[in-house]
Formats: sequence, C-alpha cells, structure tokens
Amino acid sequence: MPRIIPIKDLKNTAEISRLCHESDEPVFITKNGYSHLVIMSAERYEREKFLQHVFDTIEISERQIAAGEVVDAGEWLNKWKEKRRVQPGLEQAS
Repeated sequence: MPRIIPIKDLKNTAEISRLCHESDEPVFITKNGYSHLVIMSAERYEREKFLQHVFDTIEISERQIAAGEVVDAGEWLNKWKEKRRVQPGLEQAS
C-alpha cells in the first residue's frame, strides 16, 4: 500500500528513509493536498529504470516485427562472424 505524507514531514529524513527501504515502495509527498514528489530507495529506482528499459526494448522490437524489419538470426550471426574474422597477416599476438 502506498505511503502518502505531507511535505512538512520531509524534515524527518531518517523516518522517510526507513519507510522507503522497509516497504520497498515509493513514498508519495503531497503539497497543499496535491501530489508533489515521489521518493524511493536507490535499489527500487534502479529496478524501475531497468524494467523501463526492458519494456522500451520490447516495444521497439514489436514495431520492427510489425514493419517486417526482421532478419533470420542464423544469417545475421554468420554475417556478423564474417565481418569480425581476422584478416590474414593481421593476426593478433598471443
């Protein structure tokens, strides 16, 4: 269940930190009765950021599939390997 607190309670930083970490939920801060800020733990923020990246990538992929912008994975991998093959005479020293 979300925690909602008035902005005047921000002075109690230790308690807000505890709330964010204890419940792993964001804390919503109101000002004059309206939503104003959201505070969350750094771990929760990183998780949210990662999930947003995953969802964005899936959305892009779905648009590419719908537009027919797809290639066979095996063919692509073979071309990728071919591009990266070491040229004769340019072998790296071990």
